[in-house]
Amino acid sequence: MDVAIRLTVNGKAVEASVDPRTLLVQFIRETLQLTGTHVGCDTAQCGACTVHLNGRAVKACSILAAQAQGGEVTTIEGLAKDGELHPMQAAFRECHGLQCGFCTPGMVMAAVQILKDEPQASEAHIREGLEGNICRCTGYQNIVKAIQFCQSGKQATAA
Repeated sequence: MDVAIRLTVNGKAVEASVDPRTLLVQFIRETLQLTGTHVGCDTAQCGACTVHLNGRAVKACSILAAQAQGGEVTTIEGLAKDGELHPMQAAFRECHGLQCGFCTPGMVMAAVQILKDEPQASEAHIREGLEGNICRCTGYQNIVKAIQFCQSGKQATAA
């Protein structure tokens, strides 16, 4: 028997009836067709599915959609506003932190959380904050540079 859920995704109210076993990541990708959030490992180890739920970074493959009932979800698609990239998205582009792109949405969402929690995070704290996200390109150096670039408040120049 399906369950009715109601939540806000990227600022828009969403209602649906879902199988109680539906993961939040499945709901986001398959029901809402927001495919920026990736499914990497399906075990909450890689972080490719990271989204923000009620203002906190969470791995959407470890939460049932029904558990998000009434919550506010922000996906990678919801970071950009009025056609402008979020400063963290722009920093990833500026500093070549995009790598192959598979882990990028989860990395960006985690990075936003890192600086939200600790705006003056040291490089060591940034690296520690990324521990739940895996980049299979082993490109952490440019990802860390991107977070530091965003942290500095510099403006990206790449178009």
